[in-house]
Amino acid sequence: MKLARNLWEDIYKAPYNCLNMERRVSDKNILNYFAEEFCKIVERHTRYIIVSGFVAIASGRARGTEDIDMIIPRLSKEEFYKLHNDLLKNKFICMQSENEEELYGYLKDNLSIRYTWKDKPIPEMEIKFAKDEIDNIQLSSRVKLPLTGLNVWFSTINANIAFKEEYLKSPKDLEDAKHLRIVYAEMINEGEIKEIKKMLRKRK
Repeated sequence: MKLARNLWEDIYKAPYNCLNMERRVSDKNILNYFAEEFCKIVERHTRYIIVSGFVAIASGRARGTEDIDMIIPRLSKEEFYKLHNDLLKNKFICMQSENEEELYGYLKDNLSIRYTWKDKPIPEMEIKFAKDEIDNIQLSSRVKLPLTGLNVWFSTINANIAFKEEYLKSPKDLEDAKHLRIVYAEMINEGEIKEIKKMLRKRK
């Protein structure tokens, strides 16, 4: 992990080396290190999945991002407090508040909270509680993707493609989905993607 720590130093010595003008981390080594360190702590307390843009980036898509998206089950207040305090002990901080009760309220209201390294503004881990059946299905079918080289749990490729093509639909998301279709061609299940899209249309 020495390489990743050195890259953190590079951010502050030469900020445009690893960050672009839109406040995005463009060096995948930093994103990977941040994701693995954060997920290692979360795994001690609950299941989780990484979803959306970082799935494509970790799978070779060449673009930057400032945040990584995570979904966790709906924890009790006590369970969340234990997770939150473990993150604090490991030099992560929450951007919205230092008040754990307030943070839990955000999550209960289906809002996200964001964590970063202490004294390092990016990248961010954006955490949300699972809010419906689709999220719970994703958590129960989580996978590790050897292509990424990361010891991290992701939502399935089919779920990510369905969300990006049906629910998000921005040019960036459609390019992410296209990339996933290419690099994971052998894992694509059009029937599964179709079913998830049908569920997403009800969510809208």
